[in-house]
Amino acid sequence: MKIPFKAILVFACSILLLVSCSRKKDKFISRNFHAVTAEFNALYNGYNALEAGRSSLNDGYSDNYWDVLPIERMQISEEVMLPGQSKNENFNTAEEKAVKAIQKHSITIEGKEKNPQIDEAYLLLGKSRYFDQRFVPALEAFNYILYKYPASDKIIQAKIWREKTNMRLDNDELAIKNLKRLFKQEEVEGQDLADASSTLAQAHLNTKSVDSAITQLEIASNATKNDDERGRYRFIQGQLYNELGKKDSANFAFDKVIELNRKTPRIYMISAYIEKIKNFDYEKSNKFELLELITELEENRENRPFLDKIYHQKAAYYLHNKSDSLAITYFNKSLRTNSQDKILKAKNYEILGDMNFDKSLYQEAGNYYDSTMTNLVINSKPYRIIKRKRDNLEDVIYYEAIAKVNDSVLNLINLSEGERVAYFDEFIEKLKIKAEKEKEKAEAAERNTGLVTVNDNLAGNQPVRTGTPSQAAMFYFYNPTTVAYGKNEFVKIWGDRTLEDNWRWSNKGNLGTVNNVSTNNLLVNASEDEMYDPQFYISKIPSEAKEIDSISKERNYAYYQLGLIYKEKFKEYELAKSKFQNLLNSNPEERLILPSKYNLYKIYELLGNNDEAAIAKTDIISNYPESRYATILNNPDSASDKDENSPESLYEALYQKFENQEYVEVVSKSEEYINTFDGEPIVSKLELLKATATGRLYGLEAYGKAINYIAITYANTPEGKQAQDIEANVLPKLTNSEFFQENDSITDNYKVVFKFENPKPEQVASFQKALDEVLKNVKYYSLKSSVDVYNPNIKFVIVHGLRNAQVAKTFNQLLTKEDKKKIKEPYFVITSANYQIIQIHKNLDAYLNTGNNTK
Repeated sequence: MKIPFKAILVFACSILLLVSCSRKKDKFISRNFHAVTAEFNALYNGYNALEAGRSSLNDGYSDNYWDVLPIERMQISEEVMLPGQSKNENFNTAEEKAVKAIQKHSITIEGKEKNPQIDEAYLLLGKSRYFDQRFVPALEAFNYILYKYPASDKIIQAKIWREKTNMRLDNDELAIKNLKRLFKQEEVEGQDLADASSTLAQAHLNTKSVDSAITQLEIASNATKNDDERGRYRFIQGQLYNELGKKDSANFAFDKVIELNRKTPRIYMISAYIEKIKNFDYEKSNKFELLELITELEENRENRPFLDKIYHQKAAYYLHNKSDSLAITYFNKSLRTNSQDKILKAKNYEILGDMNFDKSLYQEAGNYYDSTMTNLVINSKPYRIIKRKRDNLEDVIYYEAIAKVNDSVLNLINLSEGERVAYFDEFIEKLKIKAEKEKEKAEAAERNTGLVTVNDNLAGNQPVRTGTPSQAAMFYFYNPTTVAYGKNEFVKIWGDRTLEDNWRWSNKGNLGTVNNVSTNNLLVNASEDEMYDPQFYISKIPSEAKEIDSISKERNYAYYQLGLIYKEKFKEYELAKSKFQNLLNSNPEERLILPSKYNLYKIYELLGNNDEAAIAKTDIISNYPESRYATILNNPDSASDKDENSPESLYEALYQKFENQEYVEVVSKSEEYINTFDGEPIVSKLELLKATATGRLYGLEAYGKAINYIAITYANTPEGKQAQDIEANVLPKLTNSEFFQENDSITDNYKVVFKFENPKPEQVASFQKALDEVLKNVKYYSLKSSVDVYNPNIKFVIVHGLRNAQVAKTFNQLLTKEDKKKIKEPYFVITSANYQIIQIHKNLDAYLNTGNNTK
């Protein structure tokens, strides 16, 4: 068969082309074949992958417009990647393409690269590593270009990217030095000038040279061909001018951003408007023009994605102009936009919290501060500031809730039978109206369910559902209207509850919903007939004198604590006066009367009500002449912090007795002072000191009971929280009362214990003095003594420093004949671990009965 001539010719040309395209020959065909193949195959695909990766980075990056923006949109991840792993597969692909171009198309002859596309390949390699946040390998790629291809047309870009990489490695000073050298040595123009200037600007920002950064941003803004970049650079310029306090220059920069309009991302334009609004001079400029501008931004349909920010600024405008109700409306509108800007949400909640705080609505303020913290980074400085505010409100919210509930109950108790019936008739009427409205809502929701289902079927939107068609159509969670209604009803009844076990428990709820939760729990437990029967509610009103007295005492104590909190912590003297006056008009216990009158006297002085202050002073001096308060009023100098009769001084003296192991006196004196200063902050400290002394005297069981009492009674004080921590974390570790054996690894320290029952103080002191003299004469051992209290009747004198059981048991053999005559008292030996157990559990007899006989 004859082979066609054309086929032979094509085959021959192909062989000739392949032979002539060898990477080892510096031929025209070879150079251009590999250059074209590298450019339009590997490098083309590589740059496409790089751009796809950059786009995904930009889509996933969210700017924080509350701070100066970084010049380059790139989020640095703290995640550590293993070798071979990549944060973005597109950058991995771009790197592979760059490596492929270098490996398959590089023509190196006599040390020189003949393919003009290889420098581009190394640039792609460096960029892909840079965006994949592998900065050291990226730096190697850029440095290789500078070393190997000094005549490349990509040399300026390589130098710019090298300095960008240096900045990511925190070598800002080196980057500034190298970029300045670049401007001196090279004629940089166009986009290269924009990139170099913006990079230098970022380096100056990193080194806090704001003026220099502004200058470089101006150059970059004028040189760039990309309007997105121009808008960003101008906006950052405005932010930096604001940092320097140059509002006019900042507004000029923001105006340039606004002029770009649709040429740049709209977020820059909206943010520029907002920054200009923040810079508005309310004293000199026209407020109505500002309101007109904000309203125009609000009504522009293109600005709907940014309504959260616009509403916030409109609220700030009304707040500045003392239109609090309108400000509250727009702060809430900003929150209802479901903004993704957590800082904006935190600011909205914080401002609303502050407004309620200023109105002395502390419970509402606390709720807003809670919401603020959920939108802040935990343990950041703003979070800690809000948490401190919230913690200060905890006590007032707690006691206000108690006072409100107990006042309501006492008010019902004081009503006559007819008044009670009338009160609950009115309450039941409201329930019926509410039930009717809820029924109408439910019917509307049911109708909407049908409509939604029909519309879905007509439109062909048939989600996959289980069950029969009728069941699927009526399923509750398929209708957003009924779901939203259900959520609202849940919050009304139960409050804002976290998803956890036992969520129905009352202590899981918010303190701010104490009253509502208790009322609604009563309704939940009532049948339909009981719910509309006044006698059902009347039967729940306390009737026993003991129970009523308990409610009254709890309410009175809450009033007293609120008076102290408003006076001392918040300086709300009118509120404090109201609480103390209400307390004195409520037949309080005797222990609260005198401190309340004294606090009222101090409040009258602070408010400048001198006549009322004089009356209160005379009342205290006349009716309580022997009291500490009368002494202070008669002699104001005695009211100093160093007054020996002040609670603080008495506590310090008592603590010193505790240090001296005078536990019996500490317990008795603590009880006396607790009664004297009842209601004052020092009481919780005295209770904790008393509990500790009780534990030293009577052991773990008595200590646990005392700690439990503090944890419950003083739950909102530092001492109460400390007691809760002890109860949860310390006491469980002390429950073991089993003794360790001598061969245990823990038994490497022994004590010689001399026991004294009902001793006189001088007897123990005399014995310890004699023992110390004897111990000085013991050779080879460094021994010391101490005195410990075991219980109210027994004291120990202990010898420390023995680490061998046999030596400890034969302690008397260490003494000289003369010293043995001085120390005749019996003793027993115990390891340090077992000594700790007998002190904790007070089980000395059990230890001695195990065969550890005294010597």
